[in-house]
Amino acid sequence: QVQLVESGGGLVQAGGSLTVSCAASGHTFSPYAMGWFRQAPGKEREFVAAISWSGSNTDYADSVKGRFTISRDNAKNTVYLQMNSLKSEDTAVYYCAEAVSTRITARRDEYKFWGQGTQVTVSS
Repeated sequence: QVQLVESGGGLVQAGGSLTVSCAASGHTFSPYAMGWFRQAPGKEREFVAAISWSGSNTDYADSVKGRFTISRDNAKNTVYLQMNSLKSEDTAVYYCAEAVSTRITARRDEYKFWGQGTQVTVSS
């Protein structure tokens, strides 16, 4: 059984930075693509970023381009999301997920395993 465990969330001031991590266990991390999604209160879960199994291909939601960076360390079975220039609208529960293939995707239905989420709160 694959388990994804997010960590690193917390409270940060607007304009600050935070890095959240997602550690996988239960099987070999590669060769699947990984993604980050977020869900704010009363809103749908939305795509944030994705990374291919090699790390050579990435994709970002327009709302976070230039501010967030996704990366992965397959030797550590861990994927990261570095968030800079945080805004109040970035406040949400952040979830990592493992895709069904090596191809990066923004579609929720193309991810098969999900973590429990970590809360990120940006104060203005």
